[in-house]
Amino acid sequence: GDPKVPVLYEVERTRTGKSFSVRSVKAIQHGQPIFTCQASFQLSQGSPVQHQFTMPAVPPPEELLTQEELIQKFLQNPNLAERYKKHLNKIQAEDVPIDIKPVNPPDVFSLEPQEPKQLFWVRARGYIGETDMKVHCCVAAYISDYAFLGTALLPHRQYHVKFIVSLDHSMWFHVPFRADHWMLYECESPWAGGCRGLVQGRLWRRDGVLAVTCAQEGVIRVEQTPNQSKL
Repeated sequence: GDPKVPVLYEVERTRTGKSFSVRSVKAIQHGQPIFTCQASFQLSQGSPVQHQFTMPAVPPPEELLTQEELIQKFLQNPNLAERYKKHLNKIQAEDVPIDIKPVNPPDVFSLEPQEPKQLFWVRARGYIGETDMKVHCCVAAYISDYAFLGTALLPHRQYHVKFIVSLDHSMWFHVPFRADHWMLYECESPWAGGCRGLVQGRLWRRDGVLAVTCAQEGVIRVEQTPNQSKL
């Protein structure tokens, strides 16, 4: 989409029931659809059928470095190749409205394959407060897309990425949460192939409650020639 051009939203009342309702939304610019969304809504209902996975045991965010601090640490290495310095400086210059603290940051100086799993502490920068829960859901949707598809690339770090973009993104909101409070983002990629990658994610509240589940499929195209060492 073009942020300088107004977006026309077409909303279809797909279904309206007593407990569940569905709306289909199409965003249009220059007469062409640039985004489609299907949103389901449910009245709050209690049930004895409840369970969830267990939140991974990880260090608290106070004990970890931010992404900016990690990049600064990498840039201090005098042996880092110039093109990778430019890449890290470009990342550092991005105005990302999210605080990110990787739990297990990949070694940027190694091209060794890694397990397709990542853990981040994440939160929106600034104060949102006890506002409408839909605001926190929108912010969480933005947060969930950051570095998500990159999880599928961890076993293939020897290749240079030519093109990577999301095809679809699904989210299920389970319980109330605050997007401006630290949450643990657990990401994993069970499959990649055919120039596509599949990733799944879970956003955990700090008290161990599973707040959001995510899934995304995207296009991944790489150079066939493996990269050289970053040193």
